[in-house]
Formats: sequence, C-alpha cells, structure tokens
Amino acid sequence: MRCFCLLFFALLLASATIALGYKEDPELKQCKHQCEAQKQFGEEKIRTCVQKCEDYVREKQRREHGGGSTTFFEEEDDDLNRRSPIERLRECTKGCDRSKQKERCQSRCQETYEKEKERYEGGGNPVDPEQEYQECRQECRRQSREGGSRRGTSQERCEERCQEQRREREREQPGRREGGGNMYEGREREEEEEERQQQKKQGRENNPYVFEERHFFTGMETQHGRLRILPKFTDRSKLLKGIENYRVAILEAEPQTFIVPNHWDADTLIFVANGRGAVSLMRQERRESFNIKQGDIFRINAGTTAYLINRDSNQKLVLAKLLQPVNTPGQFEAFFGAGGENPESFYTAFSNEILEAAFNTRRDRLQRLFGQQKQGVIIKASEEQVRAMSHHEEGGIWPFGGESKGTFNLYDQRPSHSNEYGQLFEVDSSQFRQLRDLDIAVSLANITQGAMIAPSYNSKSTKITVVVDGEGYFEMACPHISQQQQGAGQRGYEKVSSRLKRGTVVVVPAGHPFVAVASNNQNLQLLCFEVNAYNNEKFTLAGRRNVMNQLEREAKELAFGMPAREVDEIFRNQKEEFFFKGPRQQGGRSDE
Repeated sequence: MRCFCLLFFALLLASATIALGYKEDPELKQCKHQCEAQKQFGEEKIRTCVQKCEDYVREKQRREHGGGSTTFFEEEDDDLNRRSPIERLRECTKGCDRSKQKERCQSRCQETYEKEKERYEGGGNPVDPEQEYQECRQECRRQSREGGSRRGTSQERCEERCQEQRREREREQPGRREGGGNMYEGREREEEEEERQQQKKQGRENNPYVFEERHFFTGMETQHGRLRILPKFTDRSKLLKGIENYRVAILEAEPQTFIVPNHWDADTLIFVANGRGAVSLMRQERRESFNIKQGDIFRINAGTTAYLINRDSNQKLVLAKLLQPVNTPGQFEAFFGAGGENPESFYTAFSNEILEAAFNTRRDRLQRLFGQQKQGVIIKASEEQVRAMSHHEEGGIWPFGGESKGTFNLYDQRPSHSNEYGQLFEVDSSQFRQLRDLDIAVSLANITQGAMIAPSYNSKSTKITVVVDGEGYFEMACPHISQQQQGAGQRGYEKVSSRLKRGTVVVVPAGHPFVAVASNNQNLQLLCFEVNAYNNEKFTLAGRRNVMNQLEREAKELAFGMPAREVDEIFRNQKEEFFFKGPRQQGGRSDE
C-alpha cells in the first residue's frame, strides 16, 4: 500500500510539471530519439542512455540560469546534487514490472528509498560515493546468492552498474566538475587520474597484474558447486587492454554432480586442474562424448550445447577456463535451453503461442516441462546416472572436423625442460590444432619446493597465469608503474611482486621479465594461457642458455662498462637451464 502511494505521488509530480508548462528541450528530445533508435541495445541500456540525456540537459539549464530560477525537477536536483530518492524509487519500481518476483522487487526498492531518504533529510549532505559503491556491491552479492544460478553474469552486470554509479556521483558532487562542456567531458581524464593515484600506492592491494580470491565474483552457485569469474581485465587497469576480450573462470563441482546443458557466446579453452569427469557436446545431428582427467586440455566452441559430470566418488572436479567472447568484447552469457525456473530456460522468453506451434504441444504440458527444474545449474546425480554417462573412452572423436582427439593431456607429454628443480610442459597449435584459430599456447610449470624458474620474457605473448597448486611468490620488472610513479618521460623499472597460492591469477605482459619461486614447503604449479602465441619466442635471462650469452665481446664491454671476461664469469656461472635452486628462504617470505 505504501509503495502504491509513493507511485501515485510520483505520477502527481509528473502531472504538476506538465500543468506548469514544462516543455521538453529540443536538444533533449533529439538525444532521447538517438537513444531509442539504438535497437541493438536492451531496454535497460536505452533507459540509462535516456537518463544521461536528462541529466545533461538539467545540468546545462542550471549553468544557463546561473543557479537562479529552475524547473521543479531542477530544484530537486539542486537540493540533492543528484537524482532524488523519489526519482530513483520510480525508476526502481518500473524495473520490477518485468520481474517474476514483483512484490519482492518492489519491497527492495522501498527499503532502498527509505535509506536514501534518511540520508538526505538528516542535513542534505551528499552520499559518500565510495560508501555507496561498497553498499551497492554488497547488494549485488546478496541478490546473486538469493537468485541462485539463473544467469552467469548477473552479478557482474550489477557490479558494473555500481561502478558507473560511483563515477557519476563523483562527477556530480561539488569540486569534482568545473565549467561547462557536454555530459562526457573530462570523464576519461578523471578515470586516468584516479587510476594513476591508485597505482602510486603500489603495494599488493593496487597491483593491477595480480588477482586473488576476493577479485572473483560468483556467477553460478548451488550446494554442489560453483562457477567463479574474474571481471574484465580492463576494469582493473587500462594496462591490460591487450587482453580485454579474454575472461578467466574457475568451475568447482562436488563428486557425482551434473552440470545442466548450456551454451555460451564465447569460445572456451579448459584445463582440468583436478578430478575426473565426462563431457558431452551437442551438434545438430549427433552427440560427441569423452572422458576427461587431470592435466587434460579441451575446447568448447561458442554456441555448442554442452553438459558434463564429475564422475569421481571422492574428488572435486576443478576446471580452469579461458573464455574469448564472440559478441560483445569482454562480455559473455550462458544460455540454458534445458531447465525451468532455476536455471531459467530461454524457451520461457517466447510467447505461449509460439511455443505451442513450435512444439506442436498443448500449453499446459509446456508449462509443466519448463517449470519443473528448480535445483540450479550444478545438481547431484545418482551413481547409476553417473555410470551411464561415464562409459566413454578417454579423449574421443572431436566433433568439429578431423580425427583429432577431444583432449590433449599435458602430463602425458615429454617436458620441454626438466631437471631436479622443476619441469615445464608445453603445447601449441602444432601439437593440438584446436588452439590454432584461438592463437593460444598452453604450458604448465611444476617448480620443485624451494626452487625457482629462470627469469624470462615472451616476445609477443601475454601470459595469463593461474596457480593450480602450491605456494610461493613472483617478481616482475615493470616500466609502466614506474613511469606512473615518477612521471611521464622518466625511465625506470618497478618491481611488481606478490605471494602466490592456489587460485591466484597473474598477468605477465609481453616483454616483461618474470620469475617465480616455490615455497620451501611444497611444489608450485603454474598454468599459463599464452595469448598471441603465433611466432612468439621465449627468452631466458639467466642459466646455461640465457640470451645475454649471445652478445659479442665488444657489445658486452660497451653495454656493461666492464671487461667481457667479468661479464661472462657472471652470466655463465649458472650451469642449470630454466629451473634453478631458489634463494635461501629462512622461515618463509613476507611480500610487501
């Protein structure tokens, strides 16, 4: 009842404005028209576009009036320095019209309205953008938990809206904007300055190349497993723009579980980090299935309906995924045909008339079919069901042409480098042709406890590294952060470092010297997806085959300013190749 009264009051406000002779600004009318003409966008993006048009025109009118007489809505914005709680309530409740839980949605809108109203009535001070951002993220996570696993990127989109809202609040508050200009003026400059200030702090907290557990959000989750996803790399830093169209996700499924059939609008490269499973891929005329085990790499093409099971009775199945979206750069969606209420089937988006005609089936039977499943994306399967779906041979026939096996196992290959301090397993498109059009190579380094991998860099490839097991730390030489700290035009390198543990993701750009060290207690296993693999070369900077040994005698003397003999004594002193005994670690290591 209370919500109804507020909506009625909102309508009265709108009517009063019209009665007072409020006329739509021609520029606003044109701007709205351009928004509505963008048919490729969804309703939500169009509404956001229209809102930005209205905000811009109100700001322009305030400047023109010099803070003098304004329309009713402008007075409201002047008092609050942003959209008022009642306006936000109207927008929120309007969005509830399409929700299947309309009353619950409206209740949340009302709760948010009451909180904002109290903030403003308490003295008119604007909300702290950072505080509002953190509260918004918490609300996104709460809705994701309550909503189960209906959509894989719903939490991500929610958090993106939180970030956009924070940027708008910071621009709108006094002292944040000066002068005129259009509604987007200065945005990019402000974002770059904010990023520079963050990176000046350096430390692990603002290290743009390291992603830990806290940086992931949960895309899908039930009591039997979850899918954790990293946000777009460029949301963290513009330094990662080269891998903007790649995403990382980690799937964890409990023993004897089933992942409901779905397809993604992204090509997906998958590494089996732990456990055993079985995968089935649907083509128009056939189904192809194969078993998977630890160390396997396999690919699922965009649009291919797939399902899988954890066929082990005791071990958790863990898959590390690298996704390359095919629609919107850096954005992907999961589509569930099989399903019901949770996961929601995309069939339910069609009208009853269309479904009845398409399936030649009565409406009541269709409603029952698409209304039964409520357990989520990852569900428990019986032993009999698991056994029936696990009868395939390891590998299998790849359904996308040719006779290549569906999987390639890294551990079954001869290591490219091996000694008592570690092993490196590598695969590229010449060995596993499913990598060819992705332009990706995959490697796995197993560093013996207490040992280290040689300092090295890639000529072209950016490494997206996932810690599969163990602990340790890494160090990397980075010119970009150094320039941001010292100022443009000043050369130098900053040490980027962080602890490593299972689940940590590290990005190593091309050309950046990098080294990793295993802890004294256990081996460190690093899975690397190497993007831009074609014609890439790996250069080691220490050890028996290090690149500095190739310099001419005169070049060494000129470059280092000392006799070539002394240079050689240092660079040729390490007799091992690629894996070495690590630095002495007394009581472990604490990273800044």
